[in-house]
Amino acid sequence: MNNFKALVDWLKQAVTDKEQFHLGYADESSAFVRFNHAQVRQAGQVQQASLNLKLINDGRHADLGITLSGEPDLDRQRLADGLQQLRETLPLLPPDPYLLLNHNAWHSHNEQLRPLPELAQVLQDISQAAEGVDLVGFYAAGPITRGFASSDGAFGWHQANSFNFDFSLFHANGEAVKASYAGHTWDSTEFARRVQQARDQLHFLGRPLHPLAPGQYRAYLAPAALEEIISIVTWGGFSAQAIASKGSSLQRLYAGEQHLSPLVTVSEQISGSLSQAFSPEGYPRSDVRLINTGRADGQLVNSRSAAEYSLSANGAGSDESPSALQMAAGNLAQADILKQLGTGLYISNLWYLNYSDLPAARLTGMTRFATFWVEDGEIKAPVSTMRFDDSVYSLLGSQLEALTVERELLLSASTYGQRNTSSNLLPGALVKRLTLTL
Repeated sequence: MNNFKALVDWLKQAVTDKEQFHLGYADESSAFVRFNHAQVRQAGQVQQASLNLKLINDGRHADLGITLSGEPDLDRQRLADGLQQLRETLPLLPPDPYLLLNHNAWHSHNEQLRPLPELAQVLQDISQAAEGVDLVGFYAAGPITRGFASSDGAFGWHQANSFNFDFSLFHANGEAVKASYAGHTWDSTEFARRVQQARDQLHFLGRPLHPLAPGQYRAYLAPAALEEIISIVTWGGFSAQAIASKGSSLQRLYAGEQHLSPLVTVSEQISGSLSQAFSPEGYPRSDVRLINTGRADGQLVNSRSAAEYSLSANGAGSDESPSALQMAAGNLAQADILKQLGTGLYISNLWYLNYSDLPAARLTGMTRFATFWVEDGEIKAPVSTMRFDDSVYSLLGSQLEALTVERELLLSASTYGQRNTSSNLLPGALVKRLTLTL
């Protein structure tokens, strides 16, 4: 943090009276391990840091990314070169009519420094839990830091330790069970339980496939399957810009024409999450309840939407999507899932989702990995890949029977450019009817 503050102090002296700046900071120190056949195949360490400099002058603004070296003199020179480059660029740009700056000198400081597990302990736990099975996986862990400062005196600092182990167990016939374990604190017992659950499901993948005709079936959606549905809904679903321009998939929910089940309460829960409590645009972020007992509540508003539609910005990113989404738990105990399901489908994962009718919030996609046919509360056989086509207003509305007490923290496994801090905390969902089309 001291190095970042030193660069901020230098920049405050370097800008002119007519210039303003936003300076974003990102760094990570990450351990990465790849597994195949339950053995380490690749391991490494990545340490990187970067700045994003925005220069504003007379309604014009431009951004520049700067890679940091860790050497103060060299980094200050790179920042000076970036500042000059932006000064030369700004006169070429038109004023931005939707530029809305936050001139408040807010301060935010959050450090979640719970100790991460020793890598040796993680490797030992994985080796023991996966003995005798073909495990393929990817482990990433380490501190992620984000910072922000502005010429108006705003300053934010966020650091959080986390780990994410994304893995699959493969059967000899090529079928697989996919699972993950993520969070702040590694619990060897909990990890062993998750692997054992995957091993139990793997056993059933050796049975002959249960033929299933297109139709409507009772179904249980595990948290990872529900995450696929939630993730596509968040593509503009809660966006103030999309709602104002009538392009949100949840348009009818926000218009009061549709509703979800009273069991459904969804929030952007920044507090306590891996996401920083400030936006790259210089606005503080706080918790936002998006859906309250099935009814539309808040929305995600960035500064451009606020300027265009006369709204109050609440720190949403440029895409106005949640980065720390939580769905409230229900009352269905994990031990009772199969009993409550009775006869129907147990769906571990979904994939290839897209809208088949966006205004109706209707989705289509495929089952993936471990999907099972259940009879009288017992798993009988795996089911071949099927396509579903159904509405969010059905799956999380009229046909939603229960949500689980237990929720699973699902971190983004994306490492494109840098580790992602997005997360979803979700229960499983028992639905009375899911429509399979082929």
